[in-house]
Amino acid sequence: MAWWSFLRPSGAQQFDVANAHSVELTRRRPELSLTKQGAAVGNMRVNLSWQMRASDTGGWNADRGSFLRRQLEIFKPRVVQAAGPAMVNVDLDLACMYELADGTKGVVQPLGNFLGDLDGPPWIQMSGDDRFGGTSGETLYINFDKRDEFKRLLVFVYIYDGTPAFDRTHAKVEIFPGSGPRIEIPLSEREPQARSCAVVLIENRKGELIVRREVKYVYGFQAEIDRLYGWGLQWGRGYKTKV
Repeated sequence: MAWWSFLRPSGAQQFDVANAHSVELTRRRPELSLTKQGAAVGNMRVNLSWQMRASDTGGWNADRGSFLRRQLEIFKPRVVQAAGPAMVNVDLDLACMYELADGTKGVVQPLGNFLGDLDGPPWIQMSGDDRFGGTSGETLYINFDKRDEFKRLLVFVYIYDGTPAFDRTHAKVEIFPGSGPRIEIPLSEREPQARSCAVVLIENRKGELIVRREVKYVYGFQAEIDRLYGWGLQWGRGYKTKV
């Protein structure tokens, strides 16, 4: 086999290469049609990940070391993964409000253990609750084989505990459709007191599934996002069990 044959992947390899490319939704380009890309099929994965700059963690040892090492580190970005509670005290949650074609409304989120169902209504499921911002983050799955069952979906992020500022958590939401490039939505705006952010709205517009960037920050939690988008759910105070 010629060496250049590896440059022409086929089968499952084509899927991996396609998803290696990304499209960032911005204010100037806020929308993308999943239907026109042939991506409104199978299970779509929505992932939340976050990290913090070392200077934000307040670690005393971060600035110590040999003179030469400190000089070399000037040329490197001071970023560390938020891999555990000793590093960063912040807990971001990924969630999704849904409205189905039959009028059913609800939410899928770690808080309250509303983890959903991928094989039955609401056809959305949360993988679990990552409290420390590991490299895998939090993941939400949406079953687009049932795409006609959806009217609209609102993916949002809220800070359950810890740093009340998205500009310090450097959060990012990535969407991995069943085919085509992944979609990136960074949450990098400076909103010092925001506790929640409506990230992306997925709407069924006459059979066409459209992903639209929202990135609207609010100072409250789910109830405030609900009011902003007119969902009409009833909300109460919830707590997580301690780990």
